[in-house]
Amino acid sequence: MGALSILERELLAKAQLSSSYEIKDLGEAKLILEMHVIRNVLGDITLFQQAYCKQIIKCFNIGGYVPTSTPLSPGITLLCNNCLDNAHDANKIKNIPYHEALGLLIWLQVATRPNLSFVVNMLSRFTHNPRKLHWNALKHILAYTKGTTHYRVIYKIGGNLDLIGYVNFDFAGCRESRHSTKSNIFIIVGEPVSWESKHQETMALSTVEAEYIA
Repeated sequence: MGALSILERELLAKAQLSSSYEIKDLGEAKLILEMHVIRNVLGDITLFQQAYCKQIIKCFNIGGYVPTSTPLSPGITLLCNNCLDNAHDANKIKNIPYHEALGLLIWLQVATRPNLSFVVNMLSRFTHNPRKLHWNALKHILAYTKGTTHYRVIYKIGGNLDLIGYVNFDFAGCRESRHSTKSNIFIIVGEPVSWESKHQETMALSTVEAEYIA
C-alpha cells in the first residue's frame, strides 16, 4: 500500500474522530477565536486579527489616539511602586479598565503578535495594583495597536522548513527583584510559530546563569 496523500490522511483523521465523537465538518477554517485564516491559490496561509484590533480600539475609545511607532516608550521604567498616587488619583485608577484591556492584548500577542509579547508580559506583573504610569504604558500599547492593525503572519508554501530558534534575556532587568526576563521565538518558513516572554522565577547571579535558565 502506497503512502497516503494529504487529502487521504485528512479523510482518515476525520473518519477516526467521527467514530468516537460527534463532529460536523465545516470545511477549511476561516475564523478561529477572532483570528482570521486565509489560504490563497498557492497554498500560502495568512493569519491576522485586524477586526479584533478594531474592536479593541472601539471598546476603549482610543480612536483619537495618535498611533505610536513602538509598543513601549523608550527608556521607561515600570516598578510596583511607580508614581504612588494621591488618594484622588488612587480612586480614579481603581475605576480604569486595566485588567480588561490587558486581557484583550494577551490574546492578541498569543495568537499573531510576537512583537507585543515582552511589553504585555511586563504589564501583567502589575495587575494586583496598577498605578497611573502603568495605565499610561498600557494606553501606549493601545495606540501602537491602532497603527499596526494590518500586521499579519504569512506562511508561504515552499519556504525553509528548518526550525530556527532565538533566545535572549535581560540580566537582572527588574530593578525591584533583580530577576531577569527571558524571551524566545521559533521560526519556520521565515515566520514565527512559537514565542514567549517570561519573568524568570529565580535570581541569576551571572549572565551565564541567566542564559542557562533562559
